[in-house]
Amino acid sequence: MKFNFEGGAIVLPPIHITIIAIIVIYLLVRWSKQLEERRFTLFFYFLISTYITPIFSHSTSEGVFQLWVPLGFIVVFLYLFRNERNHPSKMKASFLGFSIALYQLILQYVG
Repeated sequence: MKFNFEGGAIVLPPIHITIIAIIVIYLLVRWSKQLEERRFTLFFYFLISTYITPIFSHSTSEGVFQLWVPLGFIVVFLYLFRNERNHPSKMKASFLGFSIALYQLILQYVG
């Protein structure tokens, strides 16, 4: 969606992306209220879990193939699995980040 003004324009993301962002923010705020201390760390678990990176790249005559992996989620999951003080809200936030990472993976391969 684009709103034009005299000297510029405001460009908003598509409506489905906006709705997903509102739902994600609502869930993260609700889950962070369940923690007694260091509520902001929940957002870090979410942000780190959304990170994807290519681990393998191969060039062919048709183009470049890259194998992408949600490395941030793997790191956060292993950290929470090994830690004794993991809270269910932290796991929920990391799985929410994993769902965003899967969306990014789909965009990498299809889009």
